[in-house]
Amino acid sequence: MGLLAKRWWAVMIRGIAAILFGLAALVWPGPTLAFLIALFGIYVLIDGVFAIAAAIEATQRDARWWPLALEGVLGILAAIAVFAWPGLTALVLLYLIAAWAIVTGVFELAAAIQFRDRGGEAFLMGLTGIVSVIFGLLLVFNPGSGALAVLWLIGIYAIIFGVLLLGLSRQLRGWQKRMVEA
Repeated sequence: MGLLAKRWWAVMIRGIAAILFGLAALVWPGPTLAFLIALFGIYVLIDGVFAIAAAIEATQRDARWWPLALEGVLGILAAIAVFAWPGLTALVLLYLIAAWAIVTGVFELAAAIQFRDRGGEAFLMGLTGIVSVIFGLLLVFNPGSGALAVLWLIGIYAIIFGVLLLGLSRQLRGWQKRMVEA
């Protein structure tokens, strides 16, 4: 948790990226599927890079690094797939997004359980994981609900996820300040 607290700004950037992605999905519901695919690809690439950066930092402190590294690699692989095959059907894209959200959520839940003695930080991390898993499952079980509905669902999910990450980054920043003062 000290590592996350030291890099609170990376969590904040992830939250801002998620909120911007969500707002774009809600404000411009008429873009083509290619635009949505590219937007999602950019988002998971940024998310993956920051997760790997956190994993690298964790290795330097002999902390658990592999969940962050795996999350980052999966995000980057998802981005590569999105950019390599932009003609993916909407259904395949939905399952790719769903799998990414579920895996990311499971790792966030695992991290929250590991840090459950930290209070509010672990709670928000766990809540972020739960939101991710629920979002992924909604996509899996409702793939035919229509592109506009899915676009709105993706936008709402990204905004909620981003707001939770911003809250977590604020708590981590406060925790980091308390560690420095101690």
